[in-house]
This record gives sequence, structure tokens and C-alpha cells, in this order.
Amino acid sequence: MASRAGPRAAGTDGSDFQHRERVAMHYQMSVTLKYEIKKLIYVHLVIWLLLVAKMSVGHLRLLSHDQVAMPYQWEYPYLLSIVPSLLGLLSFPRNNISYLVLSMISMGLFSIAPLIYGSMEMFPAAQQLYRHGKAYRFLFGFSAVSVMYLVLVLAVQVHGWQLYYSKKLLDSWFTSTQEKKRK
Repeated sequence: MASRAGPRAAGTDGSDFQHRERVAMHYQMSVTLKYEIKKLIYVHLVIWLLLVAKMSVGHLRLLSHDQVAMPYQWEYPYLLSIVPSLLGLLSFPRNNISYLVLSMISMGLFSIAPLIYGSMEMFPAAQQLYRHGKAYRFLFGFSAVSVMYLVLVLAVQVHGWQLYYSKKLLDSWFTSTQEKKRK
């Protein structure tokens, strides 16, 4: 074998790398998908912390009612959406399939369902705002409905991608498990 600085080994032109072992594709995918899901979990954590801050300020009346409106009803169950993210993070170190499945199922229940309910709950206020230009709830001078719909759209995208990548990761882990059973 040649060192980095030394001469090349005798009898080779450097094209003999084809015989070397490679990392299996499902392991490469697993690492990549875990990284993508972690990024989405951190984005979700930022959204969740902003929502907790908004709700705390609204309930504790740290600012006037004109500055920060009281929370919508859908925001309370959405606070539980941190549970699927934590389950997802817990599934990564040992490729725990059951935690990942629980994460995916609870994401539908604690994340997606409150967002769907929230879009229905805020729809009449949004309709009134866009038809008549009247808003009754505000967040720092902006219409609360508009701001919360932006948050809702962002959260739906984050959770949708999280589910998509989790499903691909689950498939990758199943491929790995099936190959181990065959051997």
C-alpha cells in the first residue's frame, strides 16, 4: 500500500478500487433521511416555541389584548405535537422501528389533525377579513388570522415532509432488517 506522500504501489495504476467494499445504499439513505428529519424537527421546534410564547403572552396578559390576541382553540391540542418529534428523535440512535411508527401515527393525531381543525376554525374570520377587510384579533398590529394561517401552512409543510421522510426511512430500515434475516 502506498502512503499519501509516498510512491504508488508497484503494479497498479490507481484503477483497482472497484473490488473494495462499499456502504450499502439503505445505510446511506438512513443517514441522509435521519439528517433531513432532524432538520425538520428543529424547524418544528421553533414553530412550537413561538406558539408557546404567543399563548403564554396571551394568557398571562403580558401585553395588551390589542397587541396579542387570545389563542385559538386548535393551538391547545397542537402543543402535544412535540411528542411525535421526540419519539422520532428517540428512534434514531438504535434504528428503533416501533418508535418511528409511533411517531408517524401520533404525528397524524397530534400535529396534522389540530392543523386541519385550525384551518376550519379560522376560516370564517379569514373569510370576513378578505371580504370586508375587518379583523378582530391582532398580533402586533397584523391580523391574527393572516399570521396564524402562515404559521399553519408552514407547519403543514414541515409535518408533511416529516411524514414523507419518516416513511422512506422506515422502508430503508425494513430493507436492512430483511437482509439481516436472510443471512
